[in-house]
Amino acid sequence: MSIHISAKKGEIAKVVLQPGDPLRAKYIAENFLENPRLVSQTRGILYYTGLFKGKEISVGASGMGFPSIGIYSFELYTEYDVETIIRIGTCGAYSTELKVFDLLNIDNAASESTYAKYAWEMEEELMPHQGQIFDVINETAIELSLNTKSCSVHSSDIFYRKNPSVPTIATKYNCPAVEMEAFGLFANARYLGKQAATILTVSDIIPTGENISADQRQTALKPMMELALEAAWKTI
Repeated sequence: MSIHISAKKGEIAKVVLQPGDPLRAKYIAENFLENPRLVSQTRGILYYTGLFKGKEISVGASGMGFPSIGIYSFELYTEYDVETIIRIGTCGAYSTELKVFDLLNIDNAASESTYAKYAWEMEEELMPHQGQIFDVINETAIELSLNTKSCSVHSSDIFYRKNPSVPTIATKYNCPAVEMEAFGLFANARYLGKQAATILTVSDIIPTGENISADQRQTALKPMMELALEAAWKTI
């Protein structure tokens, strides 16, 4: 086991789906995996391993923000020999060019965060996805007749802001949406030579206040979950 994950060696698959919410990980395990088993629940962060179409896949939470996904993804990559992590989460759109329920496959994550600088001495503001999994997701989306958009995203340290205008970095790198984890995941994968991707469902349109209701979320996020699972299956 690692410091923050109590699974034993061999109990986590080579490919991991990483939602932020532990209960979303539980939902995916119980509704999409065959014979899912809970392999870690330290600090209430749940990790499950089961079979999807005959192949072993794990799903577990990252928590919110770079510090949290930084810890969990690093330990998965280094302590459990995970090769690929697919983050699946939600994001807010900066403009009405995106609509709620839109699916995004993230090409690059732009951030003002110092995470990569102080963790791995990477000075870049723009961190790309890592490995071939990004292309596999695009190919799988076509096969599933899902309309996904490949784009950059603003990965922010901040959820609440005094200034409501679109941050300069999002404009600089043409980021139509904002979330809080992709940059940290991509930086870890780059440093460690691993694969990392991020699929997001647009849950909020920031300028209008339109959002996916709590009752709609499980159904609304199913296409993203299915896309991630099918893509993960192909990498094994």
